[in-house]
Amino acid sequence: MNEHDFSEIYAIMEASFPASECRTFDSQKALLKHPSYRIITEKNEQDKTIAFLACWEFTHFRFVEHIAVDQGIRGGGLGKKLMIRYISESDKPVVLEVEPPVDEWTQRRIVFYERLGFHLNHFEYVQPPLREGQADLRLQIMSYPGTLDEQAFAPFKEILYTEVYGLKLE
Repeated sequence: MNEHDFSEIYAIMEASFPASECRTFDSQKALLKHPSYRIITEKNEQDKTIAFLACWEFTHFRFVEHIAVDQGIRGGGLGKKLMIRYISESDKPVVLEVEPPVDEWTQRRIVFYERLGFHLNHFEYVQPPLREGQADLRLQIMSYPGTLDEQAFAPFKEILYTEVYGLKLE
């Protein structure tokens, strides 16, 4: 992936997520060297990135870290198309983090994933900070194709915390 493509992806990411859910440009770009991390993009006729899905591929599960569509064309089915393509590539469980359903936007996001076959799991989960000086972020886990209880999610959480968030667990 070239610098220009990554800059387009990062611009969509920054416009779509609060700072607490994004790394800095350099930290995000550095992930491209990680063997488990990849970004799937959708481009328009002018070869401009208009949507992306950033994910992690692990032995027993897959993790969607970010999925976003350019603000000017949201609601046209592109996010759904990317996610359907992604979940159909493998028979491993897929997990992702969502904000708790506290307002219209967070509820709509959860319904979007539920329509794709994801399930909202009802146990406590905290995303470690992505940038220095940030606090932990209370989120919830959605999973595909079925629900997970906290015990079943525990090995996934350990991998997320160590591989994705770089924590040293004791």
